[in-house]
Amino acid sequence: MPPGLEAVLSLTAVTKVYVSSHLGRKTVSRGVSDLDLEVRPGEVFGLLGLNGSGKTTTFKLALGLLKPTSGAVRVLGLPPSEPRALAELGFLPELPYFPGFMTPAEILGFYGGLSGLPEAGLRDRVEAVLKLVGLSASSGRRMGEFSKGMVQRVGLAQAILHDPSLVILDEPVSGLDPLAIKDFRDLLQDLNGRGKTILISSHSISELEKLCHRVGILKEGRLARVLGRDEWSGGLEEKFIETVRPGGAP
Repeated sequence: MPPGLEAVLSLTAVTKVYVSSHLGRKTVSRGVSDLDLEVRPGEVFGLLGLNGSGKTTTFKLALGLLKPTSGAVRVLGLPPSEPRALAELGFLPELPYFPGFMTPAEILGFYGGLSGLPEAGLRDRVEAVLKLVGLSASSGRRMGEFSKGMVQRVGLAQAILHDPSLVILDEPVSGLDPLAIKDFRDLLQDLNGRGKTILISSHSISELEKLCHRVGILKEGRLARVLGRDEWSGGLEEKFIETVRPGGAP
């Protein structure tokens, strides 16, 4: 990470407009509007919002999967489409999928090759990451035998295999049982303790309360509010609801 960098991820006055056409009729909609967002080095930043508020669009812009209609997106000061920026990004989608006949070690070896990791040290790196996510004992089992919580661990291992600076997680505890949620939270706190910056989206407000240093609330494609831990001492859920209700924070 470049020294003195103020933001690992920044979106400055970003607007994304979607244009679709059906039977000659053109439809225009906005994913995000004039969005300003900064994720600082070493923090866990949570993104909250109702469905359709712009969370998915924001993630796709950060990952370089979408280009903004206007404004600027930067990862470590670079456009996210730049190879140097992509090398510093790790992503776990809400529903990661891996072939059931493969083992975690095989999957990570495959993704390590795609990421351009040196073959000489790849096996050691795979073993280290599997140990970090608590799957060393299951590295030779087939994915088809895994619970959803274990699949999420493999997904996280894939996201951090290339040692990125910024890890982006989309609803990582969705559908997990309480024990798996606790284990996954511990994993993320450990990663953050190792210096990783984390951007996480979740409908589980209580999990964001436990994990995050700051939380941003999206409303109708705009960043309506950013709160630090000391600002939600009365409960993050209450702050969220008062923000997203009609007539709440703009």
